[in-house]
Amino acid sequence: MTIRYDNQVAIVTGAGAGLGRSHALALAARGAKVVVNDLAATDGSMSEGSLAVVAEIEKAGGEAMVNGANVANMQQVQTMVEQAMEKWGRIDILVNNAGILRDKSFANMPIEDFQLVIDVHLMGAANCTKAVWGIMKQQNYGRIVMTTSSSGLYGNFGQANYGAAKMAVVGLMNTLCIEGQKNNIQVNCLSPTARTAMTEELIKDKRVLELMTVESVTTGLLALVAENAPNRTILGCGAGGYARAIIKETDGIYLSPEQQTPENLLASWDALEDQTKAEELKAGWMQTNKYVAKAAASLGVDLSAN
Repeated sequence: MTIRYDNQVAIVTGAGAGLGRSHALALAARGAKVVVNDLAATDGSMSEGSLAVVAEIEKAGGEAMVNGANVANMQQVQTMVEQAMEKWGRIDILVNNAGILRDKSFANMPIEDFQLVIDVHLMGAANCTKAVWGIMKQQNYGRIVMTTSSSGLYGNFGQANYGAAKMAVVGLMNTLCIEGQKNNIQVNCLSPTARTAMTEELIKDKRVLELMTVESVTTGLLALVAENAPNRTILGCGAGGYARAIIKETDGIYLSPEQQTPENLLASWDALEDQTKAEELKAGWMQTNKYVAKAAASLGVDLSAN
Protein backbone atom coordinates (compact mmCIF):
# COMPACT_ATOMS: atom_id res chain seq x y z
CA MET A 1 0.00 0.00 0.00
CA THR A 2 1.27 3.44 -0.98
CA ILE A 3 -0.34 6.43 0.70
CA ARG A 4 -1.00 9.30 -1.71
CA TYR A 5 -2.90 12.60 -1.53
CA ASP A 6 -3.38 13.24 -5.24
CA ASN A 7 -6.15 15.77 -5.99
CA GLN A 8 -6.37 16.63 -2.30
CA VAL A 9 -5.82 20.08 -0.79
CA ALA A 10 -4.07 20.49 2.55
CA ILE A 11 -3.67 23.50 4.82
CA VAL A 12 -0.66 23.39 7.13
CA THR A 13 -0.37 26.19 9.68
CA GLY A 14 2.97 27.30 11.00
CA ALA A 15 4.57 25.75 7.93
CA GLY A 16 7.49 28.12 7.45
CA ALA A 17 9.92 26.06 9.53
CA GLY A 18 10.30 23.02 11.75
CA LEU A 19 7.52 20.47 11.87
CA GLY A 20 5.15 22.51 9.71
CA ARG A 21 7.71 22.79 6.95
CA SER A 22 8.35 19.03 7.10
CA HIS A 23 4.60 18.28 7.02
CA ALA A 24 4.00 20.58 4.03
CA LEU A 25 6.87 19.18 1.99
CA ALA A 26 5.90 15.58 2.68
CA LEU A 27 2.24 16.13 1.79
CA ALA A 28 3.25 17.83 -1.45
CA ALA A 29 5.70 15.06 -2.29
CA ARG A 30 2.80 12.61 -2.10
CA GLY A 31 0.57 14.63 -4.40
CA ALA A 32 -1.28 17.13 -2.21
CA LYS A 33 -1.77 20.77 -3.12
CA VAL A 34 -0.63 22.69 -0.04
CA VAL A 35 -1.49 26.01 1.57
CA VAL A 36 1.72 26.95 3.36
CA ASN A 37 0.60 29.19 6.21
CA ASP A 38 3.06 31.14 8.34
CA LEU A 39 2.47 34.37 10.22
CA ALA A 40 3.12 37.40 8.02
CA ALA A 41 5.07 40.44 9.15
CA THR A 42 3.19 43.51 10.40
CA ASP A 43 3.61 45.10 6.98
CA GLY A 44 1.88 42.11 5.38
CA SER A 45 4.98 40.58 3.80
CA MET A 46 5.17 36.80 3.83
CA SER A 47 7.81 35.06 5.94
CA GLU A 48 10.98 33.97 4.18
CA GLY A 49 10.39 30.44 5.45
CA SER A 50 6.93 30.08 3.91
CA LEU A 51 8.10 31.50 0.59
CA ALA A 52 11.01 29.06 0.59
CA VAL A 53 8.71 26.09 1.28
CA VAL A 54 6.41 27.06 -1.58
CA ALA A 55 9.39 27.49 -3.90
CA GLU A 56 10.73 24.08 -2.92
CA ILE A 57 7.39 22.41 -3.56
CA GLU A 58 6.98 24.09 -6.93
CA LYS A 59 10.56 23.25 -7.95
CA ALA A 60 9.74 19.59 -7.31
CA GLY A 61 6.71 19.85 -9.59
CA GLY A 62 4.07 20.28 -6.89
CA GLU A 63 1.45 22.94 -6.27
CA ALA A 64 1.43 25.29 -3.29
CA MET A 65 0.36 28.74 -2.22
CA VAL A 66 1.68 30.93 0.55
CA ASN A 67 -0.51 32.51 3.21
CA GLY A 68 0.31 34.78 6.13
CA ALA A 69 -2.87 34.56 8.21
CA ASN A 70 -2.67 34.86 11.97
CA VAL A 71 -4.53 31.72 13.08
CA ALA A 72 -5.81 33.56 16.15
CA ASN A 73 -7.65 35.99 13.86
CA MET A 74 -10.83 34.40 12.50
CA GLN A 75 -11.27 36.91 9.70
CA GLN A 76 -7.76 36.24 8.39
CA VAL A 77 -8.34 32.49 8.66
CA GLN A 78 -11.59 32.72 6.70
CA THR A 79 -9.80 34.69 3.99
CA MET A 80 -7.12 32.00 3.81
CA VAL A 81 -9.76 29.30 3.35
CA GLU A 82 -11.60 31.35 0.73
CA GLN A 83 -8.38 31.80 -1.25
CA ALA A 84 -7.71 28.06 -1.15
CA MET A 85 -11.25 27.34 -2.34
CA GLU A 86 -10.97 29.87 -5.16
CA LYS A 87 -7.72 28.31 -6.33
CA TRP A 88 -8.44 24.59 -5.89
CA GLY A 89 -12.15 24.19 -5.05
CA ARG A 90 -11.83 21.90 -2.03
CA ILE A 91 -10.02 21.35 1.27
CA ASP A 92 -9.37 17.79 2.40
CA ILE A 93 -6.71 18.10 5.09
CA LEU A 94 -6.11 20.58 7.90
CA VAL A 95 -2.97 20.37 10.00
CA ASN A 96 -3.21 22.66 13.04
CA ASN A 97 0.49 23.05 13.70
CA ALA A 98 1.06 26.77 14.42
CA GLY A 99 2.28 27.51 17.91
CA ILE A 100 4.38 29.65 20.22
CA LEU A 101 6.03 29.33 23.62
CA ARG A 102 6.01 31.77 26.51
CA ASP A 103 7.63 29.60 29.19
CA LYS A 104 7.77 30.78 32.78
CA SER A 105 6.71 29.36 36.14
CA PHE A 106 3.05 30.04 36.82
CA ALA A 107 3.89 32.32 39.75
CA ASN A 108 5.95 34.56 37.46
CA MET A 109 3.88 34.24 34.28
CA PRO A 110 2.03 37.39 33.15
CA ILE A 111 -1.59 36.50 32.49
CA GLU A 112 -1.14 38.11 29.07
CA ASP A 113 1.35 35.35 28.19
CA PHE A 114 -1.16 32.75 29.32
CA GLN A 115 -3.86 34.29 27.13
CA LEU A 116 -1.56 34.62 24.11
CA VAL A 117 -0.59 30.95 24.13
CA ILE A 118 -4.25 29.91 24.52
CA ASP A 119 -5.20 32.21 21.63
CA VAL A 120 -2.62 30.77 19.24
CA HIS A 121 -2.84 27.08 20.10
CA LEU A 122 -6.47 26.56 21.11
CA MET A 123 -8.31 29.38 19.36
CA GLY A 124 -6.02 29.06 16.35
CA ALA A 125 -6.96 25.39 16.00
CA ALA A 126 -10.64 26.17 16.61
CA ASN A 127 -10.65 29.04 14.08
CA CYS A 128 -9.04 27.00 11.32
CA THR A 129 -11.21 23.97 12.00
CA LYS A 130 -14.39 26.05 12.07
CA ALA A 131 -13.43 27.68 8.75
CA VAL A 132 -13.09 24.32 6.95
CA TRP A 133 -15.75 22.32 8.80
CA GLY A 134 -18.69 23.21 6.55
CA ILE A 135 -16.62 22.54 3.44
CA MET A 136 -15.60 19.10 4.70
CA LYS A 137 -19.18 18.26 5.68
CA GLN A 138 -20.40 19.14 2.20
CA GLN A 139 -17.63 17.02 0.63
CA ASN A 140 -18.33 14.17 3.06
CA TYR A 141 -14.60 13.97 3.59
CA GLY A 142 -12.02 15.58 5.82
CA ARG A 143 -8.95 14.80 7.85
CA ILE A 144 -8.02 17.16 10.69
CA VAL A 145 -5.05 16.97 13.03
CA MET A 146 -4.63 18.93 16.25
CA THR A 147 -1.09 19.23 17.56
CA THR A 148 -1.06 18.39 21.25
CA SER A 149 1.98 17.85 23.49
CA SER A 150 3.31 15.76 26.34
CA SER A 151 3.30 19.04 28.27
CA GLY A 152 -0.48 18.98 28.12
CA LEU A 153 -0.94 15.23 28.51
CA TYR A 154 1.52 14.83 31.37
CA GLY A 155 2.67 18.29 32.50
CA ASN A 156 5.95 20.19 32.30
CA PHE A 157 7.42 22.77 34.66
CA GLY A 158 7.12 26.32 33.36
CA GLN A 159 4.49 25.50 30.75
CA ALA A 160 1.14 26.01 32.46
CA ASN A 161 -0.09 28.09 29.51
CA TYR A 162 1.24 25.73 26.85
CA GLY A 163 0.10 22.62 28.71
CA ALA A 164 -3.41 24.00 29.22
CA ALA A 165 -3.72 24.88 25.53
CA LYS A 166 -2.35 21.54 24.38
CA MET A 167 -4.72 19.56 26.58
CA ALA A 168 -7.59 21.75 25.42
CA VAL A 169 -7.13 20.68 21.80
CA VAL A 170 -7.51 17.07 22.94
CA GLY A 171 -10.91 18.01 24.32
CA LEU A 172 -11.72 19.72 21.03
CA MET A 173 -10.78 16.55 19.16
CA ASN A 174 -12.85 14.36 21.49
CA THR A 175 -16.04 16.16 20.52
CA LEU A 176 -15.31 16.93 16.87
CA CYS A 177 -14.45 13.32 16.05
CA ILE A 178 -17.96 12.39 17.21
CA GLU A 179 -19.69 15.24 15.37
CA GLY A 180 -17.77 14.68 12.14
CA GLN A 181 -18.02 10.92 11.91
CA LYS A 182 -21.25 10.80 9.89
CA ASN A 183 -19.61 13.04 7.26
CA ASN A 184 -16.36 11.05 7.13
CA ILE A 185 -14.43 13.81 8.92
CA GLN A 186 -11.82 12.16 11.09
CA VAL A 187 -10.08 14.16 13.79
CA ASN A 188 -6.91 13.10 15.55
CA CYS A 189 -4.13 14.54 17.71
CA LEU A 190 -0.40 14.43 17.08
CA SER A 191 1.85 14.62 20.14
CA PRO A 192 5.32 15.29 18.72
CA THR A 193 8.78 15.55 20.15
CA ALA A 194 11.26 16.83 17.59
CA ARG A 195 14.21 19.09 17.06
CA THR A 196 12.71 22.50 16.39
CA ALA A 197 13.45 26.09 17.33
CA MET A 198 11.29 25.50 20.41
CA THR A 199 13.04 22.38 21.67
CA GLU A 200 16.58 23.51 20.83
CA GLU A 201 16.29 26.05 23.64
CA LEU A 202 15.24 23.36 26.11
CA ILE A 203 17.47 20.41 25.14
CA LYS A 204 21.21 21.06 25.21
CA ASP A 205 22.52 17.59 24.32
CA LYS A 206 23.14 17.65 20.56
CA ARG A 207 23.15 13.85 20.39
CA VAL A 208 19.57 13.83 21.59
CA LEU A 209 18.56 16.54 19.14
CA GLU A 210 20.07 14.62 16.25
CA LEU A 211 17.79 11.68 17.00
CA MET A 212 14.70 13.87 17.19
CA THR A 213 14.16 14.45 13.48
CA VAL A 214 11.12 16.32 12.23
CA GLU A 215 10.76 13.72 9.48
CA SER A 216 10.08 10.97 12.01
CA VAL A 217 7.16 12.98 13.36
CA THR A 218 5.85 13.76 9.88
CA THR A 219 5.54 10.01 9.29
CA GLY A 220 2.93 10.00 12.04
CA LEU A 221 1.19 13.06 10.62
CA LEU A 222 0.90 11.45 7.18
CA ALA A 223 -0.76 8.41 8.72
CA LEU A 224 -3.30 10.54 10.61
CA VAL A 225 -4.45 12.34 7.45
CA ALA A 226 -4.55 9.29 5.16
CA GLU A 227 -7.83 8.02 3.73
CA ASN A 228 -7.67 4.99 6.05
CA ALA A 229 -6.59 7.06 9.05
CA PRO A 230 -7.87 6.25 12.53
CA ASN A 231 -10.31 8.51 14.35
CA ARG A 232 -9.99 9.94 17.88
CA THR A 233 -6.35 8.97 18.28
CA ILE A 234 -3.61 10.72 20.23
CA LEU A 235 -0.47 9.60 18.42
CA GLY A 236 2.85 10.17 20.14
CA CYS A 237 5.82 10.53 17.80
CA GLY A 238 9.49 11.20 18.24
CA ALA A 239 12.91 9.90 17.17
CA GLY A 240 11.26 6.99 15.37
CA GLY A 241 9.09 6.00 18.33
CA TYR A 242 5.31 5.80 17.90
CA ALA A 243 2.68 5.15 20.58
CA ARG A 244 -0.95 5.86 21.33
CA ALA A 245 -1.83 7.88 24.42
CA ILE A 246 -5.16 6.75 25.89
CA ILE A 247 -7.31 8.45 28.51
CA LYS A 248 -8.82 5.70 30.65
CA GLU A 249 -11.04 5.62 33.71
CA THR A 250 -10.83 3.06 36.47
CA ASP A 251 -13.87 0.93 37.18
CA GLY A 252 -14.10 2.78 40.48
CA ILE A 253 -16.29 2.17 43.51
CA TYR A 254 -19.87 2.75 44.58
CA LEU A 255 -20.86 4.32 47.90
CA SER A 256 -24.45 4.03 49.06
CA PRO A 257 -26.19 7.26 50.11
CA GLU A 258 -25.44 6.75 53.80
CA GLN A 259 -21.77 6.01 52.97
CA GLN A 260 -21.24 9.06 50.75
CA THR A 261 -18.83 11.01 52.95
CA PRO A 262 -15.35 12.34 52.13
CA GLU A 263 -13.96 10.13 54.91
CA ASN A 264 -15.34 6.98 53.30
CA LEU A 265 -14.20 8.10 49.88
CA LEU A 266 -10.59 8.62 50.99
CA ALA A 267 -10.66 5.35 52.95
CA SER A 268 -11.64 3.56 49.71
CA TRP A 269 -9.03 5.29 47.57
CA ASP A 270 -6.94 2.19 46.82
CA ALA A 271 -10.00 0.42 45.42
CA LEU A 272 -10.98 3.54 43.46
CA GLU A 273 -7.51 3.64 41.88
CA ASP A 274 -7.40 -0.06 40.96
CA GLN A 275 -6.74 -0.15 37.21
CA THR A 276 -7.63 -3.80 36.66
CA LYS A 277 -10.86 -2.96 34.84
CA ALA A 278 -9.91 0.50 33.56
CA GLU A 279 -11.41 1.31 30.17
CA GLU A 280 -11.32 4.00 27.53
CA LEU A 281 -14.56 5.99 27.50
CA LYS A 282 -15.33 7.34 24.05
CA ALA A 283 -18.11 9.78 24.97
CA GLY A 284 -19.13 11.68 28.08
CA TRP A 285 -22.45 9.85 28.41
CA MET A 286 -20.57 6.59 28.92
CA GLN A 287 -19.27 7.87 32.27
CA THR A 288 -22.78 8.88 33.36
CA ASN A 289 -24.20 5.51 32.35
CA LYS A 290 -21.49 3.69 34.29
CA TYR A 291 -22.11 5.57 37.53
CA VAL A 292 -25.89 5.32 37.26
CA ALA A 293 -25.69 1.59 36.49
CA LYS A 294 -23.60 0.99 39.63
CA ALA A 295 -26.08 2.92 41.76
CA ALA A 296 -29.10 1.17 40.24
CA ALA A 297 -27.57 -2.27 40.71
CA SER A 298 -26.76 -1.55 44.36
CA LEU A 299 -30.16 -0.08 45.16
CA GLY A 300 -32.17 -2.64 43.20
CA VAL A 301 -33.51 -0.18 40.65
CA ASP A 302 -34.53 -1.82 37.36
CA LEU A 303 -33.61 0.75 34.71
CA SER A 304 -34.95 -1.47 31.91
CA ALA A 305 -38.51 -0.90 33.11
CA ASN A 306 -40.31 2.19 31.83
